[in-house]
Formats: sequence, C-alpha cells, structure tokens
Amino acid sequence: MFSGIVEETGRVLAVETRGDGLRLQLAAQSVLADLEAGDSIAVNGCCLTAVEWTAQDVTFDVLAETARVTNLGALAVGDEVNLERSLRYQEKVGGHLVTGHIDGVGRVQVFEQQGGTDYLLEIEPPTQFLRYLVYKGCVAVNGCSLTVVDVKASTFTIWLIPHTLDVTNLRHFKPGTPVNLEVDLMAKYAERLLQAQQVAPATGQSRIHT
Repeated sequence: MFSGIVEETGRVLAVETRGDGLRLQLAAQSVLADLEAGDSIAVNGCCLTAVEWTAQDVTFDVLAETARVTNLGALAVGDEVNLERSLRYQEKVGGHLVTGHIDGVGRVQVFEQQGGTDYLLEIEPPTQFLRYLVYKGCVAVNGCSLTVVDVKASTFTIWLIPHTLDVTNLRHFKPGTPVNLEVDLMAKYAERLLQAQQVAPATGQSRIHT
C-alpha cells in the first residue's frame, strides 16, 4: 500500500526484454534506503518488487501483463519515473490510500500554465473508469495522489501546484502522454457491494456483473 506522495524521481538505465516481460533498471537514491529482499516500490504508481539493487540503482522484473496495461511498457532509457516506497504502519498518509494496481492508462489532453504559477491538467481516461471520478475526489496519476476538480463527458481535470511539478515527472507531460491511473479503491468497493445487493428473488443468485 502507498500514499501517492512521490519520494523522488528515478531515471531508466536499462530496459531488457525477458520472454514476454521486461527487466527494468532504474537509477535512484532515497527509495533504496533500508531496502530489503521482497520490498515493493511504486514505479509510476505501479507496485513492483525489487529483485536486485545497489546503493545507486534498483532492478525489477515486469510481467508481460503489467507492461501491457501500464505505461511501463513504453519506457525508454533516460525516461524519468516517479518512485515511492510502500507504507509502514504508523506512518502518516499525506495523500490517499493507493494500492499500486493500475486500473488503466489515460492520455493527457491539456497541460498548460494558467493563473501565474499553477498548471491545468486534463486527462482522458478509459471510458469505464469515468464513473469512479467525482468532484474533489482522489485519483493517482503516475502514482501521484491528486484531487479531481472537474469531470466532463470524456475527461477529468486537475490543478497542479509548482511543488508537485518540481518533485514528480508530471512536469514532462504534454498532449498525448500516456499516464498510469488508479481510481479510488473505496469507490470500487462501494460499487461491488451495491452490485451484490441485486439478488434475483427466484434463485437467490447474485446479479454481479464484472
């Protein structure tokens, strides 16, 4: 579990094809402190297990499915990625609870400076995820916990402050950039519970649709 507060940005050192998947090596610093075998790190919001590391870099194995449904499959040497270590109990949650399980990839539609120093970010998510987005609700974009300020027919918008751009890879966004999205976990649980209440009177079977 993560909080969506990016600790640092890392840089891609190598991307190697391994069967249908990938081996990804990243330069990093802060997230390597106290790293142990089996520890998880969110890379652009995607929970990955560290398999090898030194004091300056860390390596992950990326499943073919993970590469397909996230933007990790499009990474190239030199790209910058957001990094966050998994939460420890008793640590404060500065953003919101983020699982590191990416729901889908959206596309940046608008990224422009407005009102002096702030930036407006508009993203088109996969259509099926729009129902989970609400005004002032939470969404993780490349692992960064952000607040939704508007939901339209096919897009949603976010305001970004300069600090967020300084410490994440969101500053490199431009129209067309693919971004990892994770919607609020509570919204998905609420939907599932409501579906479970739709019981067929005659059979007693649940009408849950997935």
